[in-house]
Formats: sequence, C-alpha cells, structure tokens
Amino acid sequence: MSKSYNVAIAGATGAVGIEMMETLEKRNFPVKNIKLLASARSVGKTLTFKGEKIAVEELTKNSFKDVDFALFSAGAAQSKEFRQATVESGAVMIDNSSAFRMEDAVPLVVPEVNPEDAFKHKGVIANPNCSTIIMLVAVYPLHKAKNLRRLVAATYQATSGAGAMAMQEMIDQTAQVLGGDEKVTPKSFAHRIAFNLIPHIDVFQENGYTKEELKMLNESKKIMHHPNLKVSCTCVRVPVKRAHSEALNLEFENEITPEEARAILSKAPGLQLRDNPQEKVYPMPINASGMYDILVGRIRQDISRDDKRGLDIFVSGDQLLKGAALNAVQIAELLIK
Repeated sequence: MSKSYNVAIAGATGAVGIEMMETLEKRNFPVKNIKLLASARSVGKTLTFKGEKIAVEELTKNSFKDVDFALFSAGAAQSKEFRQATVESGAVMIDNSSAFRMEDAVPLVVPEVNPEDAFKHKGVIANPNCSTIIMLVAVYPLHKAKNLRRLVAATYQATSGAGAMAMQEMIDQTAQVLGGDEKVTPKSFAHRIAFNLIPHIDVFQENGYTKEELKMLNESKKIMHHPNLKVSCTCVRVPVKRAHSEALNLEFENEITPEEARAILSKAPGLQLRDNPQEKVYPMPINASGMYDILVGRIRQDISRDDKRGLDIFVSGDQLLKGAALNAVQIAELLIK
C-alpha cells in the first residue's frame, strides 16, 4: 500500500486555506487524515473534503501531533507564533506568509525554479509572494537560457491578494456604483476599488517603494540564486477578482529573439503560451482564473534598445492557486517523491 500523510491546514477558512484543501483533493495528494485549523471564532464551521464533512478546530500549539505537513495561510503573526510548536511536533511547515521568506535557513521555493532547495529545510519552507511566483515561472526558463540582468515589472494585482473580504468588497462596491451611489466606504483598501486602480500594495518604505515591490526584488534574487539581479517594480491593485497579471521588461546578458523566447517557454513547466496577437490571443486574468498554469504572451523585442538583449512579455496567473495554494501543495508533493 502506498504511503499516506496527515495534513493540517492552518487558516483553513480563508480564501487560500479553502483553495489548499481543494487542491489537495483535486491533485489526489495521499492524505490519510486532514485537520482544518482556524481561529476560535471559526470553530463549529464544517468544510467538505472528499465528500466528507470535516469540523474546523481551533489552532493551538497542540494541533500538530502526528501531522506530517502543516500548510499555513493564517497570516505572518500566526506563523511566527506556531512555528516552534509545529516544527517540534515533527511536521514540515509550508508557510504562505511573509514571516520567514528572507531567513537564510528557510528555503523559499517555486518547484518549477528551485525544487532542490526544498530538501535543505530545517522544518520550515516558505511559499514566495504570489506576484513573485507568477513572474518567475515565466522568467526563469529565459534566465537559464540567456542570463537575466535586469527586470522592470508593473503588476496588475487582483483583489484576491487582499483576501476573501476584499474580493467581496469589489463586488459590492461595483454594484453600489452601478446603482448610482458613488459614496462607497473602503474597508480592505486605502481607496475605492470599483472602477479604479490603486498603485499601493503593502506599506510604503523610505525609498518610496512598497514592501510588496521590494518582496519581488529580494525574493527573486533568493529563489534564482542570482544576487546581482536588478529589479524595479510598481505594484498596482486592479478591480479584478482573482488572477494577477504583470507587464515585464527583461534585459539579458545575451541576445534573445521573440522566436527563441517562444521556443523556450513552450517547453517550460507550469506555463502555457497565449501569444497570437493577430487573433487577439494573449494572457488575461479572466482566462488564468482557476488554472494551474501561468499564461504568457505579448512576447516582443524591446525596441527602446539598440541591441537584441531586451524583451517585453505579459503574464497572468491565478493568485490563489499558483500564487499560493497550488505552490504550497506542489512543495509537499516534491518532498514525498
């Protein structure tokens, strides 16, 4: 009989937690028992896993006895609070928060990019930022072939990145504005999100960049083992439900043509080419939503340069799946192979 594993999901009732549970089921991860953990106020709720109703339990320091994998999506504060209890119980913590990503001893893993790093863990593996994951699945195969030097990104990030309540806020505000009432009260965002863009995700830092923008810089360097990579980002919240998109300008050490890029990307794991502008085929969040793969297209030579070392590409990927839940489950899959 093949081996099966006890899995706990911390933050099970949140948008990512629910996707983690559904992803384990859809990918037939060999689950022996599943524990759904959340704060005290969620106790009493039930969620369905493989046709069976499972009661949500309170997340405590004693929750991880006999657990093999603890998938965390309960926020950085909870991850820090329960790290020691999780690791001491013998479970591998796969953490979706920003709590441990830049710790030297904690691997930061995208399975299509640096799978080998997962095996260096000391009890904790970090899931990267959603925008970083979506970007690197497309960028890494090109970097491997042509050595990436510099990357300039503009992101178009869905409301799902701010959680289930934020997604609902966009829907409610849109209905309200369409109904003729412009007096909306933002809760999840700094400003109204309906029919608007907000160039502000996470906290502004002294250099004028936000934490989200700096995460993409620092995490990319760590994941790709590329300390000299130069990255500049502008991260923007857009009134889209659940898939992030990014416009990426890439500069390489070596020359690369769009044809070469298409050939490389068409063979890369976790990607689908959507690159036929004449037929109006290109990546869009509405198509990426609910998909495991990242969509990549609008591949063209950077005409602002005098050489052929620059490319522009556009990517879309499901923030809740590859940007979060799927990546975490794939890390667990790596470890049981």
